Amino acid sequence: MRTAPTPPLDPAYPTATRPSHEPRPEAPEASEAPGPPATDEPPLTEREVALVRAGLAVVEPQAGEVTVYFYAILFARYPEVRALFPADMDVQRDRLLRGLLRIIELVDDPDNLVRFCSLLGRDHRKFGALEGHYPAVGECLLAALARYAGPDWTPEMAAAWTKAYTTAAGVMVQAAEEDSRVRPATWRAQIVSHLPRGNGIAEITVRPEFAYPYTAGQYLSMETPWRPLAWRHYSVANAPRPDHTLTFHVRAVPGGVVSNSLVYRAAVGDIVRLGPPQGAMSLDAAEDRDLVCVAGGTGLAPIRAILEQAAHTGIRRYVDLFIGARTADELYGLDDMLRMAQRHHWLSVRAAVSHQRIVGREGTLPQVLREFGPWDQHEAFLCGPPDMVSSAAHNLMRGGVPPFRIHHDPLDVPVLNTPLAPMRNPEENPEL
Repeated sequence: MRTAPTPPLDPAYPTATRPSHEPRPEAPEASEAPGPPATDEPPLTEREVALVRAGLAVVEPQAGEVTVYFYAILFARYPEVRALFPADMDVQRDRLLRGLLRIIELVDDPDNLVRFCSLLGRDHRKFGALEGHYPAVGECLLAALARYAGPDWTPEMAAAWTKAYTTAAGVMVQAAEEDSRVRPATWRAQIVSHLPRGNGIAEITVRPEFAYPYTAGQYLSMETPWRPLAWRHYSVANAPRPDHTLTFHVRAVPGGVVSNSLVYRAAVGDIVRLGPPQGAMSLDAAEDRDLVCVAGGTGLAPIRAILEQAAHTGIRRYVDLFIGARTADELYGLDDMLRMAQRHHWLSVRAAVSHQRIVGREGTLPQVLREFGPWDQHEAFLCGPPDMVSSAAHNLMRGGVPPFRIHHDPLDVPVLNTPLAPMRNPEENPEL
């Protein structure tokens, strides 16, 4: 067990030389990101939308080659931008393609296109993206598309793509500029505690250089010194604390360069960087209903944060928590939650394992969830492996829980898969 109540003296870490009794510096006053910026660009015409989609359809069978060629000419023509990208480009190429596909999907939906590009623009601040980088990217992207589209790449198609890219880039630049007025692009944070929890899981606590504003249940992206520019998303496992520390539950994923470094290499005193908070899975979303929470593996982290917040605020609702894992040894947080249940009468905790015969519940979390209930009057919070979340959500909907009362984070890369508008209760507006 490694723990350090206060950071060691370290001139590279701004808060390390501050006596512990002094107040920590605050982040900029406004903690929330601004909404989607307005855009002066006229929307694409139906003809332009058709041309953009036709161009993508032509090159899509060669999408892998297109992205490789794009980055090759980008780095050759503008070598200064290479420093913005990680050494391993495989993940980056995939994300470029998927981001491009979503922009094309939304190209005839101006409102959601602006929302999506705003998310991208704010997220790109952590990479050091500047306004001057966007024309270079656009030039090389269009050159790559032209090369692989061949004779189908007409001047009219090129003009439509130029307009689409200019619109998207303009929104990204404006969103980044507005975001820079209310919060930093990243927060440096020092690891102050590193506790192994067994089965390749570590509980890591960090202290940011500035107070980090977030809501219990949110997640953020993290960069480690061992894999620069390789950002990975982790949920905060605690409600906001007076000392501004944040705790994460990190599982070492096979082949995961970031997670393995955090679990097996990180030590007290190491510095990481945090991106801004993301996600809307918070207690506020539950209104006044009882809760059913389903946590698989390290998916317990945001659920635990939400329950801590509930305890702090004096919740007047009942909460049923289901914790699942493959084996009993992997139920690393069960004892903590059982102790919380002993202190708070409104909390009920049940556990299940899917790959081991033990005394108690056996089966997957969605299977065990079906045995209890009914849940049709509850608000549901789900976090864990994507298959588990999808299956649990399906079971809850079959049991009468409407989709707008089922909350979970995006199941893949958040910036590419975040819902662009909150799911509404149709009873609030029957015309929706």
